[in-house]
Amino acid sequence: MEYRYLGKSGLKVSAIGLGTNNFGRRLDADATALVINHALDMGVTMIDTSNSYGDGYSEDYIGRALKGKRDKAVIATKVSSTVGDGPNDGGNSRQHIMEAVEDSLRRLQTDYIDLYQIHWHDPNVPIEETLRALDDLVRQGKVRYIGCSNFTAWQVCEAAWTSRSLGIASFVSVQPRYSLMDREIEADLVPFCDAYGVGILPYYPLANGFLTGKYRRGEAVPKGTRLAEDDRGMFTDANFDLLDKLEAFCKARGHTVLDLAFAWLLANDAVSSVIAGATRVEQIISNAKAASWQLTADEVAEVNAIVDAA
Repeated sequence: MEYRYLGKSGLKVSAIGLGTNNFGRRLDADATALVINHALDMGVTMIDTSNSYGDGYSEDYIGRALKGKRDKAVIATKVSSTVGDGPNDGGNSRQHIMEAVEDSLRRLQTDYIDLYQIHWHDPNVPIEETLRALDDLVRQGKVRYIGCSNFTAWQVCEAAWTSRSLGIASFVSVQPRYSLMDREIEADLVPFCDAYGVGILPYYPLANGFLTGKYRRGEAVPKGTRLAEDDRGMFTDANFDLLDKLEAFCKARGHTVLDLAFAWLLANDAVSSVIAGATRVEQIISNAKAASWQLTADEVAEVNAIVDAA
């Protein structure tokens, strides 16, 4: 497994991270522990969750699974989503952050969180209030690094300059949706992160599973898969045409499109870790192995040309 610095921080994380939004929802405590243990065995140290995943059970099950081996993992969790019926049970206010972090620490059975991320931008709360609260948590030792998720380029920029002007802790990472089939962030966010040393943690790297190759044109959709009930607009002739071309590229090199999905993202130096969900041990193994394929500059250019022409 390759390990990369998380942005310009001194923290190293595995190039492949484990997404856990299915823990507590599709996986119970025992199944969660099985996946986490195999992830650690494969060198996957980055475990990404949220206080809202599985109504809090994701954090709970992760805490149980890591008991006695907390030092083997980098725990990244999030705050922002509404988690209760009270008026302050969501958002990015100091009030909510200070209450939510204690709940996360308790569920995770730890006294510190490696990376505490703001899950969503909150237009109703000044970014200064949010950052000052996070800075207090860093100073208290409850949080070691801070980041954000689903922020646009201007929102990350505003946060960066607010932190710099106040001399307080700054976001070291941002977690956006990013894949071969979803490159919207390349217009602004990627250049900003590259210039300012903010690590990118892509989620949905497999485009909701479409890039696994399990979905075939004209064939029945596999039961129990992410796109079984709603194809989310993925099952178009244009997308299947693109998949065919990417598969041809990969087959000529002895790889799969799944391998390419990870390798292409990791070819970007601004990417610190690719967050990929897994509900089975086999998925952990295939995801981890994908990190071993290092694309050449010419191969990246060829893949980009294929996608651009689609």
